[in-house]
Amino acid sequence: MSSKKVLTKIESSFRKTIQKDPKVKNAYLLIHSDKHDIHLKLAEGSTDGIQANPAQPNYMASVGKLFTATIIGKLYEKGKLKFTDSISEHLNAELIAGLHIYKGKDYTDQIKIKDLLSQRSGLPDAFWPLLDKLLTEPDFNISPEEAIIWSKENMEPSFEPGQKFEYTDTNYYLLGLIIEEITGEPFSEVLNNYFFEPLEMKNSHMLGYSKPAKESEYPMANFYKDGIKVNDFKNYSRIDYAGGGVVAPMEDLLKFMKALVNYQLINAETLEIMKEDTSKFGMGIDYGYGIWKIKTIPVFMPKKLNSWGVVGVTGAFMFYHPLTDSYIIGNFNDASYESKGVRFMLLKVLKELAKLK
Repeated sequence: MSSKKVLTKIESSFRKTIQKDPKVKNAYLLIHSDKHDIHLKLAEGSTDGIQANPAQPNYMASVGKLFTATIIGKLYEKGKLKFTDSISEHLNAELIAGLHIYKGKDYTDQIKIKDLLSQRSGLPDAFWPLLDKLLTEPDFNISPEEAIIWSKENMEPSFEPGQKFEYTDTNYYLLGLIIEEITGEPFSEVLNNYFFEPLEMKNSHMLGYSKPAKESEYPMANFYKDGIKVNDFKNYSRIDYAGGGVVAPMEDLLKFMKALVNYQLINAETLEIMKEDTSKFGMGIDYGYGIWKIKTIPVFMPKKLNSWGVVGVTGAFMFYHPLTDSYIIGNFNDASYESKGVRFMLLKVLKELAKLK
């Protein structure tokens, strides 16, 4: 099938999806392939009465975890840490004292950096209860360190470190603090120094912590949960931190993803570790170091859909599709699309791209 027909079908599916769902106020999609000479940019909906534009910065939620994991990969290559290091080697002892007490035994020292990266620490997820607290108490404010302490005092681990998989932002709070401890810089500054500045991601920044090198002429797209415009809550970024927080237009995100795929950020060996040390996340999905891997399941998940990338709770996604050498980046900006965004990417985008000759 010709690329024109494929892209026309994808665009139609994208626009119809948004137009028929009142929950989605604005949505964005970028598809790029050098192999097939494709560069499609779409936007639908509006932000505070302003028509959506493909150049708008988007809050990408947990897509930011891949940025965090890649920083850890870079520190690994610099010899500043090992994936097998205990977190106690890099974090304040008082902060993490009694962090992981399971069935009466303290496993804190047994948590490895790779357990945080791969969501196998057993620690509870502080993000959702803290978000609920913020949405009912708009002035609620908490630092990443305070969020760690709050989780110790109010939640319990689910299993011994390294034994199972359970997705939790608490792991990425800790990774952000490890990055700050090793580099001696705020996490937002590390993002700037490692990615935004060298890759000329001029319109990118960390929500609530920094400003872009160049302000966009378009407003950041609004994002929602249960009909509530979450970006109206000034302290939201405090409970997101290194678990997300990256705000960028699709073109800037493409720069990051192309650099990662082509080993310009970390070498092939490190990226392979991040992609291959995985746990089962769901049917046809494995989880590595901040990376979602779509894998073959006969009938349900054909080989032509195999891809890897990262997903955010707002229906955000950033993936690479090796078969067609394509990058697929998008966002529906509503928490109801956490799983629906992935399905759209797989069934409405990758399935069509795989038809290209």
